[in-house]
Amino acid sequence: MNEEPGLVETAYRAVRTAVLTRRLAPGERVTVRPFAERLGISPTPVKAALAVLEREGFLVSRRHSGYFVAELTAADMRDIYELRSAVDSLAARDLARSRPPELLGELTGLLDGQREALHSGDVDRYAELDRAFHTAIWRGSANRRLLAIADLLGAQLQLGQNVTITVPGRPEASLDEHREILDALRSGDTGAAEQSTRRHVAQVIKALESALPQ
Repeated sequence: MNEEPGLVETAYRAVRTAVLTRRLAPGERVTVRPFAERLGISPTPVKAALAVLEREGFLVSRRHSGYFVAELTAADMRDIYELRSAVDSLAARDLARSRPPELLGELTGLLDGQREALHSGDVDRYAELDRAFHTAIWRGSANRRLLAIADLLGAQLQLGQNVTITVPGRPEASLDEHREILDALRSGDTGAAEQSTRRHVAQVIKALESALPQ
């Protein structure tokens, strides 16, 4: 983002948010002018932002047609979540080894919040706390490069969450899996923390495979 960096960043965040919240649906054409007019900027930084989002996998370009929101398949999401499995399990192992009381307390609060949101039917709040739970585990890793990779994956993982949260029974199962992960972290059992995290991601992949085209 080396051209008008502040404006490109503004356009990038606006378009990415529209994709992640499904205001722009998979397969929908992304036009430059509406974003430029709404943001009060020229088309140039919007075009630059769309090119970045294409490189990150959120958009695809079609010759003579422009940019479209990527339509992810089960295979696409499997690739993303297999990377997540590696990142999450390494972070969980590090966190189980160090067990910082403040972070474990934060995870407990997030898990309680997820349970309350699920019981009250607040799906958006549940999804937000679900993401915060995993982000907190990433922060528990001593590996700075792991954090950078996790941050890059974060937005693409939200695309998967948009799907799995609609699969019947999946949010409830995820809550149980989060509890298992937290129990392993509290116990300091690094092997159990790593394995419970991998099992959780494996179940997410199964849910995605059941809901997305191959």
